[in-house]
Amino acid sequence: MKLFVVAGEKSGDKQGALVIQELLARRPGLQISGLGGSRMHSLAPEVEDWTDQAAVIGFVEVLRHIRFFARKLRETTERIAREKPDCLLLIDYPGFNQRLAERVRQVSPDTKIAYFIAPMVWAWHKERVPKLARVLDLMLCTFPFEKPIFEAAGLRTEFVGHPLVDDILETRRTGVREKGLIGLFPGSRNREVERIFPIFIQVVKALHTLHPEWRFETSASSEKLAATMRRMAAEAHMPAELINICPGSYHDLMDRAEAALVTSGTATLEAAIHELPFALVYRVAWGTYLMGRLLLTIKYIGMVNILVDRPVTRELIQQDFNVENCIAELERLITPETRAKVQAEMAESVATLGSGGAATKAAEAILSLLPQE
Repeated sequence: MKLFVVAGEKSGDKQGALVIQELLARRPGLQISGLGGSRMHSLAPEVEDWTDQAAVIGFVEVLRHIRFFARKLRETTERIAREKPDCLLLIDYPGFNQRLAERVRQVSPDTKIAYFIAPMVWAWHKERVPKLARVLDLMLCTFPFEKPIFEAAGLRTEFVGHPLVDDILETRRTGVREKGLIGLFPGSRNREVERIFPIFIQVVKALHTLHPEWRFETSASSEKLAATMRRMAAEAHMPAELINICPGSYHDLMDRAEAALVTSGTATLEAAIHELPFALVYRVAWGTYLMGRLLLTIKYIGMVNILVDRPVTRELIQQDFNVENCIAELERLITPETRAKVQAEMAESVATLGSGGAATKAAEAILSLLPQE
């Protein structure tokens, strides 16, 4: 049996690796190839690690790399047409994967197509739901409100729960909160860090004067990115001792911090599962932002807020993401009354994500598409 899998970001690589582990445990002879990251590659060497090239964020940024993505889309389609896998598993990464699904349906009609971590078409492009129903065989959604949306279009849909629930609760430490420790999470991509971290530096400088007893720690997705952040701090003439920059430690930091600023993305949901009060921050190129304002059909961008349809965490977006607002929100979140209220509301939101076993449920659903041994 042959499976071709495609993920384009580190978060997708991580979740893809968990599903691959479950698949190989059930079908040890399963041949797996495709595109992903280092974790998927370590489990299935025929999966190419391309996440450093693929992780481009924002409409404007994607346009700058359009030739690369067009070539990769063509090459991947041709490869699937040659290999004719039994199943194509698409993991998140909607801009690329939705186009790939349409092409594969034409060039390899017998290949079953499953999508894990449903694209947020309900937020941007509701008209794409029927199109997805025509080209996909199975949608594996991670949020409960997605299932009826896709099922209404005639697409077989399974709510498997969110994989982060398993991932975090298995290793989470409780009772280790450090009073006065502020966590700063600028994102995992270079472009995110370039836009977000300079404001974090200014926040730290100001808060060091206002609250000298507070301590600041930030997490970097790699040592290379940590070095970039240290350089940025030095260029801003910030003493190195004011902020502890640690690579690869963000789950530990989410357990220990008392409050945080978290860049929009998966990390905001992770912070909620860690019961860490935070403010969501986000800034992109103005062209990307304006395009998003035109297309977005939902009130919030933070999934913690979307799940319960109210502002559990404050969203500081674009011009609202500034030093003054960050300071005010951290001062608010550090108070015991606010912390208790926010943590209770985050727990309500997280409870909608299921009780665990997402990778197992996803693997079993995918195997139902494959020929029986």
